[in-house]
Amino acid sequence: MLQMDGVQKIYRTDLVQTYALRSLSLRVAEGEFVAVTGPSGSGKTTFLNIAGLLETFEAGTYRLDGEDVSKLSDHARSRLRNVKIGFIFQSFNLIPDLNVYDNVDVPLRYRGMAGSERKRRITEALERVGLASRHQHLPSQLSGGQQQRVAIARALAGSPRILLADEPTGNLDSLMAREVMNMLEEINAQGTTIVMVTHDPELARRVHRNIHVMDGQVSDLDQRLAA
Repeated sequence: MLQMDGVQKIYRTDLVQTYALRSLSLRVAEGEFVAVTGPSGSGKTTFLNIAGLLETFEAGTYRLDGEDVSKLSDHARSRLRNVKIGFIFQSFNLIPDLNVYDNVDVPLRYRGMAGSERKRRITEALERVGLASRHQHLPSQLSGGQQQRVAIARALAGSPRILLADEPTGNLDSLMAREVMNMLEEINAQGTTIVMVTHDPELARRVHRNIHVMDGQVSDLDQRLAA
């Protein structure tokens, strides 16, 4: 599903160049639930941004669902990202002035999808995360856990091949965090590949495999933790 070989990312200023990723190589199989772990500044977020086609890179190759994305145009990258990738962020990234239904609708509108199809997908996604009855609520009227479930519904409505989650429980208390993790496990059990960046050792123990990143490289690709 996701294959990177020798990926290198450099951030440059007038005086300094910083290697965020140094020849990073890894593979994530279809249907896996993988945690990417490592200390702050190790390159986890850069990896996730490149995996999500939000950033380019200087060297190496990246294949997403069998397609080499290394030399795609911006337009082609945007189209591929919108069709195949779902994002879940720590800060939810909901639009405060839009209700739950419209927040889930936003990425579907960018795909030019017919209104009837959007409605079906939105309704199914909100039912899947248990928020169909709150579709007219604004984000400010929801708890943190509910807002994260809206973000998950927004990602699921696009039927992504892979979900990229950046600290998805980072702003939640332990009870809400477990509920969100339970939901991600259910989504994965239904066939969606998930790559999750996390600092939480409890969450990392619940996935299929840990990929530990240190100084922009994979330091322990096949570390497996007991559930």
